[in-house]
Amino acid sequence: MLGLLSFGQELSGYDAKQWADYGLAFFYWSPSVSQVYGELKRLERIGYASSRLVAQETGDREKRVYALTEAGRAALVHWAGATPVPPPVLKHGPMLRLWLGHLLEPDTVRGILVQHQKDALARAEEAAGRVEEAVADGGWEYTRLIMRWAERYHRAEHDLAVGLLADLEELQVSRGSGAFEDS
Repeated sequence: MLGLLSFGQELSGYDAKQWADYGLAFFYWSPSVSQVYGELKRLERIGYASSRLVAQETGDREKRVYALTEAGRAALVHWAGATPVPPPVLKHGPMLRLWLGHLLEPDTVRGILVQHQKDALARAEEAAGRVEEAVADGGWEYTRLIMRWAERYHRAEHDLAVGLLADLEELQVSRGSGAFEDS
């Protein structure tokens, strides 16, 4: 949440969730709505964020917006620059299913990989579109770099799925099961 607030704009909980879905979801995780609001309140309690009520353009209800405090910026800079960076933890649903392939029909496994291939290509194209959307100043140039990385990563996932489909085909042939039917 501190990172989302670090771009200098006041954000409502809704805005923070939208920004997380827009960018963070490509390389980390996107928090749930309840996590966003809970974390913003917690950050305000400990002095890392401040909030105020503002009138909305539509409706008669005010909304609460949050901003990063100097203490919050200092904590974020310390965390980002001085704490150890852990290695990535891969949580890969399609590979978990492939690992359990001995329990599934070969066509089911193939279908999972074909779907993963399509999903990876779609994510790569989505990230490529966001490269151009990201503003090239005010800290957003790093968001552009992340979107370029996300595009490359998902294209690599696509290519890995293509390779796994060939490996799966080879496995089926070596078992004497014959080739998969085209679908």
